[in-house]
Formats: sequence, structure tokens, C-alpha cells
Amino acid sequence: MQVEWKRLENFFRHFLAGGLPGGPWNYTDDILAVGAYGLWHATGDDAYRQGILRLAQNRLPRPSQKEEIPHNLDAISAAKTYRILAELTGQECFCRWEGFCRQRLEDHPRTESGNFWHKDIYPYQVWLDGLYMAMPVYMLREDRQDDALAQFRVVRQKLYDGQTRLYRHAWDERRQQEWADPVTGQSPNVWLRAMGWYLMALTDCFSLTVNPAGREYLTGLLREAVEGLMPYRDPASGMFLQLVDLGPQNGNYPETSGTAMAAYALMKGCRLGMLPAKYQKTGGELLACTVRRQLFPENGADALHGICASAGLGPGPDNRPDRDGTVRYYLSERLGLNNPHGVAAVMMAAAEYILGAQNPAT
Repeated sequence: MQVEWKRLENFFRHFLAGGLPGGPWNYTDDILAVGAYGLWHATGDDAYRQGILRLAQNRLPRPSQKEEIPHNLDAISAAKTYRILAELTGQECFCRWEGFCRQRLEDHPRTESGNFWHKDIYPYQVWLDGLYMAMPVYMLREDRQDDALAQFRVVRQKLYDGQTRLYRHAWDERRQQEWADPVTGQSPNVWLRAMGWYLMALTDCFSLTVNPAGREYLTGLLREAVEGLMPYRDPASGMFLQLVDLGPQNGNYPETSGTAMAAYALMKGCRLGMLPAKYQKTGGELLACTVRRQLFPENGADALHGICASAGLGPGPDNRPDRDGTVRYYLSERLGLNNPHGVAAVMMAAAEYILGAQNPAT
């Protein structure tokens, strides 16, 4: 199954020209920058470079070393955008601001097991989301790579479910949260996008790891996670479902962002030699199925559908009582049309699809 590249390219161009999000900068802007950068690298098309510059214009934070902000792994992801802009513009300020982001991890609070906790408002909690936000930034320092790998080991120990061969969304070390299992501390369900964050963290950290043993360990984690995930692919849509192991019941649905993240990780994993070559085709099929099912017109222009707008655990900053980790909760979160989580993930997967076509895995 081939990806409808021309149609997808037109959608990306339209989105970057006029559909970019507004409001305060957050990690979804960072993954859009990463996605557009990947496409620029893969195609050489200047529209993607211009899209990154347009995205960051007048919105990207200008941090200060003296600035005191809450500990938040999501905010660390901005280092990825600063790094991209340093390359694209040659401006030294972006290197400096990237350094400020990395420095914030030096005093980031940790669980007793040694992992960064997710945010100040989520103490003693490890979420799969945070691995993607922070670890590819933390591992830029070679002297922190052993620590980062140790944190992946804790995640494998605490969040992996041996019965389903999948990872739960989060873990509460203190077992104090309403959603936490009183014995394991795990959240009760497997959320697809959390699995996507985890898979992408493994592939992105692999290319930064200088120790061969560390690369071998990340490779083993990726292979195990992919082999655990693949049996849950929905045969009707060719995608993965919002709650991975629930099946097509109770309103469970094919979800765009997590499927595209898996596609990205499979194709990048093949390109880096982490996965067997057969997964290149599988990743391309996941992307093709997502485009075929979820990219269709809305108000006269193609739009990307089927994207979970957001999901989390506990009250959060909005003091929401419904984020209890149940099936009902995950399936009640609204879907966002052209939501950046999904657009960025499809961009990232599309870039890997192009790179894979240019350099087929053997």
C-alpha cells in the first residue's frame, strides 16, 4: 500500500502556510518543528524550513538563566526547537536558550527510584510522555547518558505489563493517586499515544547514545515493544486504537497521532538498524492507512481527523475530576481536527517514509 504523497504534501503545505496554532508555545509546537524539520531534511523543500520559522515567529519563549519556572518535562522539549533554529539561522541565542532548557534538568525532582517525575503538579509520577519530551534532550550530554539509560530501565520495570506485553500510560511510585493500582502503582489502561511517545523516545535516543551497550539495550527495548504492540493492530482500519488492547468496542476508535508515531518509530528503527527490515513496510502501511482513513475534506479542504486532542491523569492544572484513567475517560476526550499532535506525528512519519524510499532497508 502506497502513501498518497502528493495529497499529503499539499496538506502539509496548506497547514504550514495558514493552519499553525496560536496561543502560548507548548510541546505540540516543538513536535511540529521536529516534523517540519524532518520533511525539510528528507525533501530539501524550503517550504518546510519557512514553516518552522513562521511557527516560531513572535511565539517561541526567550528563556533566561535567572528565570524560575515550575519543573515540567513537557517544557524541556523546547530545546529541540531551539536546536533546530540554531542550525537554520546560525543565531547564537538559540544555542544559549537550548542550554537553559538542558540545565533545568539538573535540579529536576526525581522519584526515589531515580527517574525525573513528570511535573511539579504530578510528583513521584513517571509518564511515558515525559521520556520523549526530556530524554533526547538529556542525552545530548554524554556524561548523562548512563543516567538516562537507567531511567529507561526503571520504566521497563515499573510500567511494562507482561501479560499484555504493552506499557501502561503512567506509574505512581507512592500509590497515592486515584488511578494508581495499589500494588503496582500503574495506571489502568494502555493509551496509544503514550505508547507512541515511548517508541519515539527509544529511536531518537538511540542515535545519540555513544555506548554500544546502551545502543544494544535501547534496541532490545524497541524490538520488545514493537513485537508486543503489533498483534493489536486493528484489521478493519489498519491502524491502532485509542485504547490499544480494548478492541473495537465501547466507542474505541482508530487514533491518528499514536498510529503515526508508531509508523515513525518502525521506519526510523529500520533505518537505524534497530529493527528487522520487514518493519519498514509495516511502518509505511500504518502511515498509508492513516492517510487513507483520516485525511479527508472538511469545509472544502483536506483536514486530518481522528486525533485525540489531549489525555492525562489526575486533576491537572484545570482541576478536572474526570481524568481517572478509566476506559470511559480515555474514550470521552474530544477529538481535534488538525490537532498538532496528529499533524506533527504524520509529518515525522512521512519524513521517515521518504528517507526509507531513498535508502531501502536491507
